[in-house]
Amino acid sequence: MIEDLADAAFAPAQAYLAAGRIPGATLGVVTADGARAVRVAGLARRVPTPEPLTRTHWFDLASVSKVIATTAFILRLADEGRIDLDRPLTDAIPDLRQYDVAHAAERRLTFRDCLVHRTFLPAVEPIYTYGDDPARLRAFVLQREWRHGPPVYSDINFILLGIAIERLTGAGLDAQPLGEGLSWGPPPGPAVATEHCAWRGRVLQGEVHDENGFAMGGRTGHAGLFGTVDGVLDHARSLLDGSGASPAAIAAMRAPVEGHRTHGWEICFPGWSGGQACSPGTIGHTGFTGTGLWVDFDRGVAWTLLTNRVHPTRHADSGIFTLRPETGEALIGAWDAAAAG
Repeated sequence: MIEDLADAAFAPAQAYLAAGRIPGATLGVVTADGARAVRVAGLARRVPTPEPLTRTHWFDLASVSKVIATTAFILRLADEGRIDLDRPLTDAIPDLRQYDVAHAAERRLTFRDCLVHRTFLPAVEPIYTYGDDPARLRAFVLQREWRHGPPVYSDINFILLGIAIERLTGAGLDAQPLGEGLSWGPPPGPAVATEHCAWRGRVLQGEVHDENGFAMGGRTGHAGLFGTVDGVLDHARSLLDGSGASPAAIAAMRAPVEGHRTHGWEICFPGWSGGQACSPGTIGHTGFTGTGLWVDFDRGVAWTLLTNRVHPTRHADSGIFTLRPETGEALIGAWDAAAAG
């Protein structure tokens, strides 16, 4: 059954590959009992010279870092009683906006506010244009008076959570435990190429695509994690079978808090990336480079679609926003057909 699922789910990606819309794609499917199947096709790199994509290639997971790493680390600290999610970030970062202790709104933001993206912080900011010293850029993030706006999905939320983890543990994010096949960059094996970066003047391969993540040292709360398809699937299975987090942490990942957002993740909503066929409580997250992970707890199946859709440029129509839901719908359609017998 698992092989048939993978064939069905990979068919949309094969069509996009044939049309030249994406260079390469890897699909992985895993069930709660450990069955898995992987499909790989296309190129890890188009330019300057072609390189075939393999199962062992490492992908820049981009914002999937937020859920596999940062969310997991924060919820583990909450499990251990080292933080209260409803307490302000200043419990971990007392110097946040330290020159306006009485009035700075940033000092009232809680861990939970940042996890569920219900802050006033902007979606993104070109932090890398303010310098290239990681410590100085962290200080800039902490002392900047951020412009206010309505709640949006914000990288800044998770940059702050990453700094909080560093402060609470006294170590960088790369010192936190990760499963095999997951690593902060540069990865310990062949990497998939991402963009020809106008700022860095080269095709990126094995270094963090996100400009802010790169400038801040390559290990930040919002980006910087690399993974192989099997590393991502191992993590997904650990959520399905409950071995990768406490029951309280998994419940927090699954329960909506702010609209369709849970702690770190999204649940299924109209028009979302995982398609409309999955169970209502399915959680998922995507990454800018063309990555994604979805976990359907009710059916006991998870899948990851890893592409290098930004290679060699983000300024092209890769079709990723239709490919992702098509993949999820094809997989769940095949699952339900098999279950119906």
